[in-house]
Amino acid sequence: MTSDAESSRKGYAGRVTAGIRDLHPSYFAFVMATGIISTGAFLLGPAWLSLALLVIASIGFVVLIAALVIWLARYRSRVVAELQAPERAFGFFAISASCDLLGARFAAAGHPTVTAVLACMAALVWFALTYGVPASLLVARQRDSVLGGIDGTWLLWAVATQSLSIDAATLLAAWPSQSGLLATTAVALWSVGLLLYVLLVALIWQRWLTIAVTAATLSPPYWILMGAAATTVLAGSEILTLPAVSAIAGFVKGTCFVFWSVGTWFIPLLIVLGLWRHALRRWPLRYEAELWTVVFPLGMYSVASLSFGKAAGLSFMEPLSRGALWVAVAAWLLVAAAGLARLAQAGLSPSRRRPTRAA
Repeated sequence: MTSDAESSRKGYAGRVTAGIRDLHPSYFAFVMATGIISTGAFLLGPAWLSLALLVIASIGFVVLIAALVIWLARYRSRVVAELQAPERAFGFFAISASCDLLGARFAAAGHPTVTAVLACMAALVWFALTYGVPASLLVARQRDSVLGGIDGTWLLWAVATQSLSIDAATLLAAWPSQSGLLATTAVALWSVGLLLYVLLVALIWQRWLTIAVTAATLSPPYWILMGAAATTVLAGSEILTLPAVSAIAGFVKGTCFVFWSVGTWFIPLLIVLGLWRHALRRWPLRYEAELWTVVFPLGMYSVASLSFGKAAGLSFMEPLSRGALWVAVAAWLLVAAAGLARLAQAGLSPSRRRPTRAA
């Protein structure tokens, strides 16, 4: 009995160690997805769902931060390799985006101090990555071209930038004395995010048109094409509520409508590409952490549509955002159930099963 318990503990410890060793910052997409759906439920109801998802997102964030600290301390060679891999490096921006989106939810709940702390963390990570990742790809890459490594995770750079803009605009209500600084920061980051989105989408289209697309390379993060556009719309909607930027309100409103249209246009295309991958190419549909990069854009589209509809006086966007929110909730439940099933399956692996006695 003692031997079985000890074996069980060793097996559990081994799985935790392996999980930390194989950790990647893009796993923070779970926090991004859960946090933004919590915000949507806060705005549209039900309140209990919003609170439950906020608790889950907060616990997930703390666990992932703890695992990330251990990963950075114990597996430095892996960290360096990830930062130099074009297909992996931009996943680090999920850390910054998760801080901001969770912070925005806390601001909605009336905790601006928590938002400010998370925004400062996000800003430090964003600044380091914004200059560190491109520099590492320019001067330390191991291949002649990075075009083959471009995928949807690159757009997390734009998402993280716009998420910082959202927090800057959100904090203005709590610190009106800093309205000039916060409004300028929000508009500046929003503008940078616009440029990044256009640049990165152009690179993605170039990759699609010059390198053969396979079921393996057509991964879930391409849904961030829509999610990044929606994040831009949400950031612009927050800027529209700031009196300090009334002079450019017309430009912001028009740009938001363009990006909302582009994000909406991407949805059918992404569905078609998903059907091609799984139905025609028969790529197995199983749980992977990247599936949270599908859930996040769905939740962001709902919140962005609602916020922009209110800011621009477009009444049809509220029922649209309600429908999108429940689609996002359904997707969250499916991916969470698949993840729990995988954990349960790992717990019942052959190494842990007690051998049956022969009859």
